[in-house]
Amino acid sequence: MMDDKMGNKVVIREFNEDKDVEVVMKLEKNCDQAGSQNGISTITNTKGDPLSRVRFYHVHVMLVAELHKNGELVGMVRGCIKYVATRFWGGHVKLGCILGLRVSPRHRRMGIGLKLVQSIEEWMMRNGAEYTFLATEEKNLASRNLFALRCNYIKSSSLVIYLQPASLLPKNRPHDHQDIKIEKLSIDQAILIYKNHLPSKEIYPTDIDTILKEKLSLGTWVSYPHSEDWDISLNGKEMNEDTKNTKTNPSSWAIFSIWNTCEAHKRQMRRANESFHATLSHARDKMFPCLKMPRCESSLDKPFGFLFLYGLHGKGERLGEIMESIWGFASRLAENVRDCREIMVELGVSDPMREVVPQGSTMSCINDLWYLKRVNGLTHDDHDLTSNGPFGNVFVDPRDL
Repeated sequence: MMDDKMGNKVVIREFNEDKDVEVVMKLEKNCDQAGSQNGISTITNTKGDPLSRVRFYHVHVMLVAELHKNGELVGMVRGCIKYVATRFWGGHVKLGCILGLRVSPRHRRMGIGLKLVQSIEEWMMRNGAEYTFLATEEKNLASRNLFALRCNYIKSSSLVIYLQPASLLPKNRPHDHQDIKIEKLSIDQAILIYKNHLPSKEIYPTDIDTILKEKLSLGTWVSYPHSEDWDISLNGKEMNEDTKNTKTNPSSWAIFSIWNTCEAHKRQMRRANESFHATLSHARDKMFPCLKMPRCESSLDKPFGFLFLYGLHGKGERLGEIMESIWGFASRLAENVRDCREIMVELGVSDPMREVVPQGSTMSCINDLWYLKRVNGLTHDDHDLTSNGPFGNVFVDPRDL
């Protein structure tokens, strides 16, 4: 228990799914209406399910802050723990993720956000996390100040989210890139290739097989020139005298997976109550101008979802042509996914794939900042992850959407 700056006792406790859902939805609505620029608010989209972004992880929690005198809920934060690997060590790191910090507009600048962060950090340390990280929008000065100045987080990366309406993506360009092939992989093939190439990323998940087997993952594809062959079975195999001179990849190629949020959003909307509809309406008011889409398209009787391209990795001189073909492929796929409205991809600022993302007047960009902090004792030969500078080439986990 703590006192806020008005002398009110504030209790930090775990979220109770049976009794807190409606109250949490109202708080989400109030935070959205107040705007993140007016106080602490790390944006999260729960679509009617407050635990939707952390349920994917075996270890997760949601904490709420309430006033002791009347039980009013005035803040909340979500957290989960996952295993990641980095190219700095051969080992794995237990990484805590802070998601969706919200404080009621009437109770900001009272230390509640700080207490919620400290409480979620304590929970992560109890569960063995070595580091914690979070993402916040670059324009969210209050959130950046809280984490960087008061909680001693270090900026670890900058990422860019690219959003484009599916209806405005190029679908059929018969005279362009006819020599580019897109081939769907089996899950086992995808796991094989990712495990062979993910170590080039600075941070990447160790459970890529779990991600690819999740129902929301539509599949994984590789793209390369028709004129070249690709024996997928060679990827990931140890080189011996017979195979060491064999080219395991084409001269230009890319791999990508697609995550479908549409069905998840529909399931969650069926559970939504009236207060959530108001929250969702306001969220869409904010999102659609960024996507350059008419407000009339965002009515609540039209479910909303998007396809997320993740695991993007590739090489070669023709990577630009390959990426344009992937963009067109994603657009055609979106036409067959009910209620899909946008295509989205998130890449680190120094990720080479950023240079080949097709740019157009219909595309919008949102800048994210990632912050990192060590919360438990040094491991891995006392090599501190926070001392290595920004991480610009990271695997963006679709489960964190």
